[in-house]
Amino acid sequence: GTHDGRDLSVMPQLVLLDLKLPKVDGLEVLRKLRSSQRTRRLPVVVFTSSSEEEDVISSYSLGANSYVRKPVEFEQFLEATKQLGLYWLVLNEAPPAE
Repeated sequence: GTHDGRDLSVMPQLVLLDLKLPKVDGLEVLRKLRSSQRTRRLPVVVFTSSSEEEDVISSYSLGANSYVRKPVEFEQFLEATKQLGLYWLVLNEAPPAE
């Protein structure tokens, strides 16, 4: 099936969302996340290679919590994901789940 046996009652603590997904537009994914009561408060970081101003504006308009340009170099990419995890999962205090 679509979810391959995953427990859908377990919510992620953070979503790193690329705008350039193979089968669906990342902005549409963000729109759906924000339209659902279950995922409305879920932190979403747009983590993408796009530097288009329109993508930045659209992402924030649709409720992204942050917009980070994905580094091209692998080591910088790893460091960026590490820093994002540190901030969002350790330092940031999220609102209580609804």
